[in-house]
Amino acid sequence: MMTAQASPVRPSLRRRLISIHRWLSLCAAVFWLLQALTGILITFHWEISDASISGQHHPTDLAAIERRIDRISETDGGRINEIWTTAGLPDRYNIYYDDRAGGGRSVRILGDGSVIDRPRDDETRIMGFLVGFHHDLFGVWGSWIVSISGLLLCSNLLLGLCAAWPKRGTWRIALTPARRGPVAARLYSWHRAVGLWAVVPALVIAATGTMLKFESGMAGLVGADDVSLPANPPSGDPIGFAAAAGAALAAIPGSSLTQVAWPEDDDATYRVRVRAPGEIRRAYGGSIVLIDSNNGSVRGIYPIAEAEPARGFMSALFPIHTGEAGGTIGRMLLVAVGLWLITMIVAGALLWWKRRRPRKAAPGRIAA
Repeated sequence: MMTAQASPVRPSLRRRLISIHRWLSLCAAVFWLLQALTGILITFHWEISDASISGQHHPTDLAAIERRIDRISETDGGRINEIWTTAGLPDRYNIYYDDRAGGGRSVRILGDGSVIDRPRDDETRIMGFLVGFHHDLFGVWGSWIVSISGLLLCSNLLLGLCAAWPKRGTWRIALTPARRGPVAARLYSWHRAVGLWAVVPALVIAATGTMLKFESGMAGLVGADDVSLPANPPSGDPIGFAAAAGAALAAIPGSSLTQVAWPEDDDATYRVRVRAPGEIRRAYGGSIVLIDSNNGSVRGIYPIAEAEPARGFMSALFPIHTGEAGGTIGRMLLVAVGLWLITMIVAGALLWWKRRRPRKAAPGRIAA
């Protein structure tokens, strides 16, 4: 008597998705855990860094800042490149310049030009370390690792959402974790329910962070052209920082200064970034004003509120990823999403470990 050989049963699509989701999560769990932890710790790093240096405050005085810039050029013989707001406590700025040897240097000042910090080349601070680790692991190869990890995280969140998607009429059960039953079943119920609660905002934060790692490519993909004008030939002595920054602030009433980039050798144009009223980009602003350094006239005004959709989209990536688009509440929600991701990683690892442990055979059970 011959018996037909049973054909193997193919796993369902849902089973395959769950398997892929599980193994991708296990492979990248440690790195995602570190990224979530550092992301939480640096959410308020601008304010923490400023507060740790000095508690003083002086309103912004453009003429006083220009005098400080002139002294830096005289004493260090350096070429000033740009000045940025620290984005932490109000009326604080970082001046970036090259010294006589061509090395990059920076000075942190108050609004009246007083120097409060001169970082050394060999100095490593905890917040700087955490930011560097979270952004690019301190190098080009690290940047690629972070980028690939971001893509993997986005795809895995989507896989997890597909695998956990409840059937019609079972949403209430899926969103309510089980409190009874075997440990593995309860752990899976919690993992699924908590995942469904916050997977969408987590996916938004992961996706915007990943797109920022491919910023140039994304800008080209969506057609977001950088703000620029034809080169403006130099003629005579250029105007100073105060005149350029003052003209830019006057061009967009009510704005605050966030960055000034000095003219290039072949282009007599100050590029000034300001934060206009109502912008979601609270730290650095997204509105740009181009100032002719030959005579102080305004060459172009580009408020982010009036930008084409592609440039507006690219400008919104950073404030959405950092939570600053929602102010303090938005940044607290970012912390909550980071804690959610840590919870999901730990719960997923425990669930995997629990299922891998061999089950004890029931008393009296005989293996054939």
